[in-house]
Amino acid sequence: MSFILKEHISINGIAACVPSYSESNLDYEWISEKERKKLIKTTGIAHRRIASTDTTASDMSFHAASKLLSDLDAKASEIDVLINVTQTPDYLIPGTALLLQDRLKMKKDSIAFDINLGCSGYVYGLYVLSSLIDGKSNKKGLLLAGDKSSHPVNYKDKSTYPLFGDAGSATLIEYNENAEPMFFKLNSDGSGHEAIIVRSGGLKSPASADTTTIKFISERIERASNELELNGMDVFSFATTKVPVQIKALIDQFEIEKDSIDYFIFHQANKLMNELIRKKLKLSPEKVPYSLEKFGNTSSASIPLTIVTNKANLKPKDKVLISGFGVGLSWASSVVNFNNTKISELVEI
Repeated sequence: MSFILKEHISINGIAACVPSYSESNLDYEWISEKERKKLIKTTGIAHRRIASTDTTASDMSFHAASKLLSDLDAKASEIDVLINVTQTPDYLIPGTALLLQDRLKMKKDSIAFDINLGCSGYVYGLYVLSSLIDGKSNKKGLLLAGDKSSHPVNYKDKSTYPLFGDAGSATLIEYNENAEPMFFKLNSDGSGHEAIIVRSGGLKSPASADTTTIKFISERIERASNELELNGMDVFSFATTKVPVQIKALIDQFEIEKDSIDYFIFHQANKLMNELIRKKLKLSPEKVPYSLEKFGNTSSASIPLTIVTNKANLKPKDKVLISGFGVGLSWASSVVNFNNTKISELVEI
């Protein structure tokens, strides 16, 4: 996709929600204590928030949205468009966005639909939502992004289980003639789709007794075909190669001074990977905040969760580059401005 400039859109507020239960990777007894310590040092993930069995991604996004609307003294009935980004929907059909539209008591002539994306989903969702806000029929939009990423992973799969946590988020945007422009660059490469995949459960490989049978893959890696499969080396190579190039291209295309960007907020997948991206871009550590140590990889919610948990450092006039990358394969970056953006306190349920 070409470079995109979006004008007259302000980000009014951002909120995030996580489960109250925290699980430590030091307690992950499927691997040795030495391996646990190495894993924490390499990935940067010490703890993860894990949702209860009866809590869904939509529950977390709903609570984030409720908090945000309350903090902004805004009404759900004023929202014209709702986009829900998730790869862990409540049902195969109907779309979870419709359930959230009803639960939030939005008006019935609003637009509501899902986007099936993970790691890059927040940036993709922000682009799609901003494209639908025109100041005429659609003036306000709500982006919900969240996943229960702990669900499709197997405890006996050391390549996935200690990485993923659960979270939901909400972002309210509005048409604003005086808003500074947002800049986007989005890419996709479906030839790499097997790097992060749940092979069974869809129409290609329908659910059956065989798809839920746990099989030995390699040492300390066992899973069923309806559980998440991750090729860490392929993802690492993809992210550290493609993401710095995309970010540099975005900055160059719109003649943005790199030093004018206050923070670079990356998808929270792996600290070693993100640190290599940071070093390739020659960024100081102070400009690249993290949330993965306490929350793990929260998929589509990781960027807004990082914003919320680092709110003490963010200022009303900050310029921020956000970048998501992973499942698809897909990657997307954007430069946005926090012009009096309300960042809510973290919600725990």
